[in-house]
Amino acid sequence: MFIIIELLFMIFLNFAIIRLRKKPRHYMKFLWTPSSHFNLANLFTFVNITAGLLAVYFITQNNFFLAIILAWIGGAFDIFDGKIARKYELSNEFGIQLDSFADFLSFVLVPVFLIFQAVYASHLDGGTLIVAAITSIYYVISGLRRLIHFNINADAGEVEKYFTGVPTPLGAILLWLVYLANTYAIIPAIVVIALMGLIGWSLNSTLRVPHP
Repeated sequence: MFIIIELLFMIFLNFAIIRLRKKPRHYMKFLWTPSSHFNLANLFTFVNITAGLLAVYFITQNNFFLAIILAWIGGAFDIFDGKIARKYELSNEFGIQLDSFADFLSFVLVPVFLIFQAVYASHLDGGTLIVAAITSIYYVISGLRRLIHFNINADAGEVEKYFTGVPTPLGAILLWLVYLANTYAIIPAIVVIALMGLIGWSLNSTLRVPHP
């Protein structure tokens, strides 16, 4: 259901962008200026950040369903900001840094916080909860390390054919699947810890993942 909603949402966004692009060139010129901090690509990234912040809030309220919807909305905007930046030549250093911050919030902090609040805090205590906390911190540091490494080596506007290591959005999807598996009693919380650690390791591994 989430995938269908996201596909419909992406179709709507694409239509809206096409309509906006047909406006005269002087219309809202800052949207199409690469040096603008508020060009169209960066505005999409800001929406991703907003969705991530709202997801964190709803996790604190134990409203995990709405938090997941917001995370998927953030993911849709993350897909579009890069495509828009490349298509309309809006890529710049500011956008690269902003996108990585958005990825850290939406695809590292949000899924880890979701699993800790919904799985670990609800099913674990004592030593296993401490192990879960350490694993969560390890994942966050791994995600941050990957994004910093990406920023150091990234060139604005260029896209590699392969990712080296699992990208953070894919890591977030894998964690979401792990969360679902636990929610439907397929795997216990202790296995969730192990899988989180494994996915965290994969973020900075030498695995080659094709760029979509």
